[in-house]
Amino acid sequence: MDAEYVVVSTTLEAREPAEAMAQEMVQRRLAACVQLTPITSFYRWEGEIERAEEVLLIAKTTAERAEEILSFIAQHHPYELPEILVTPVLSGHAPYLRWLEQETGTGARCE
Repeated sequence: MDAEYVVVSTTLEAREPAEAMAQEMVQRRLAACVQLTPITSFYRWEGEIERAEEVLLIAKTTAERAEEILSFIAQHHPYELPEILVTPVLSGHAPYLRWLEQETGTGARCE
């Protein structure tokens, strides 16, 4: 992965398990920050159009931690086929990126 920073997103069925997952990701330093927001999802599942009220988790971390956080989510996610997307961050506010590195334990490389 060329980017030094990534955003990892997933969805969960309710606020309580989303908060627990977010807390654990920050506690383990897999992510510096995880934001939660309610969403309505529409998707096709087993031939039917589905509608679901979910909670979107948006985790900010380093590319160095991407595989580790992806594995953590996959292991702890209750869905049969969880959405787990890793999106590269091409640029950002340098002081924030330094903080992100410090909080994930990957050191301060950003100038």
